[in-house]
Amino acid sequence: MAQPAQPPVQRRPRRTGFAAAVVATALVAGGAAGVGGAAAWSALDDEGSSSAGSPGTRTTSQVVDTPDSEAPAGSVEQVAAKVLPSVVKIDVSGAQGAGSGSGIILSSDGEILTNNHVVEVAGNGGSISVSFNDGSTAKAEVLGTDPLTDTAVIKAQDVSGLTPATIGKSGDLKVGESVVAIGSPFGLDSTVTSGIVSALDRPVDVGSDGQGNSTTYPAIQTDAAINPGNSGGALADLDGNVVGINSSIRTASNSQGEAGSIGLGFAIPMDEVMPIVEQMRNGETPTHARLGISVSPVAAQPGAVVSQGAEIQEVTNGSTADNAGLAKGDVITKVDDHLITDADSLVATIRSYRPGDKVTVTYEHDGDTKTVTLELDSDANASNS
Repeated sequence: MAQPAQPPVQRRPRRTGFAAAVVATALVAGGAAGVGGAAAWSALDDEGSSSAGSPGTRTTSQVVDTPDSEAPAGSVEQVAAKVLPSVVKIDVSGAQGAGSGSGIILSSDGEILTNNHVVEVAGNGGSISVSFNDGSTAKAEVLGTDPLTDTAVIKAQDVSGLTPATIGKSGDLKVGESVVAIGSPFGLDSTVTSGIVSALDRPVDVGSDGQGNSTTYPAIQTDAAINPGNSGGALADLDGNVVGINSSIRTASNSQGEAGSIGLGFAIPMDEVMPIVEQMRNGETPTHARLGISVSPVAAQPGAVVSQGAEIQEVTNGSTADNAGLAKGDVITKVDDHLITDADSLVATIRSYRPGDKVTVTYEHDGDTKTVTLELDSDANASNS
């Protein structure tokens, strides 16, 4: 999720000032600990005897020269070195307020991928500012937005020589694989966290667009710490390839105020959104695959044939679902090899395809299991999906 405006964070001092503050705090804490330690030692050793070793000898800690060694291949350190230059902090302000998020550099001349919910705050007439890893900043404008996948592409103005991210294959990810999240949580730019892939193809519903279509995607779930402000940042594999866009977090229902990470973060997989990203970069209106139906979770009924799936509530005349014979009351239980457990699961699965793709749909009709192969429609001229 995007980080709402927090004036103290937005006006934070330069990084050198921040480092100085940390050092000062450490010195104070160290001094206090030293006094406490000395007092305890004196109380236990009031005879003045020396510590272990030869009587009367005294040793001190040594200062050594630590060589700057190469980061091991596949380490978080190496991933951070590769990806940090390709991740930016985005500050946005508009009539709705102000906030900050993150972004991923796509081109050396300033094209940047982020979340729609990060830049939508700017609305019409708002402002967008981008802060790069080297400390420089630039104004930016929106090239395209797609509320249905919660993605957007912006363009930083008058910049060159940027480091584009390397885009990886999210389809190659495995549960348990290590990943690294990079972004600007709570406005703290260039923050790196690490964890594993906790689950794949997790249906995540984060709202709807202006026409009531659900913003649901098949997310990568991770326990890498993702907090407000990480939205739009990179989720990378240990080769330093960006495999996801950090986009949302799950919070405890009893949390008061703005919650932080509890180990349940979600990223949009790159494989599913790159065709849409290319459409936005080219100034085109993004398109999405659709069946031409509206669905709901399966209604719990005694003796029901199926207990989970997506139950069809309405079929659009002339749609691919209509032409395939799907009808109100049918329950879709599988699309290709993807199990469909509820309505969000179906929407997220269909969003992973492109218009024109052929899929095999398994469904229950009047107690019988049926399958049909159909070609997915496009929402280019439709108001629902």
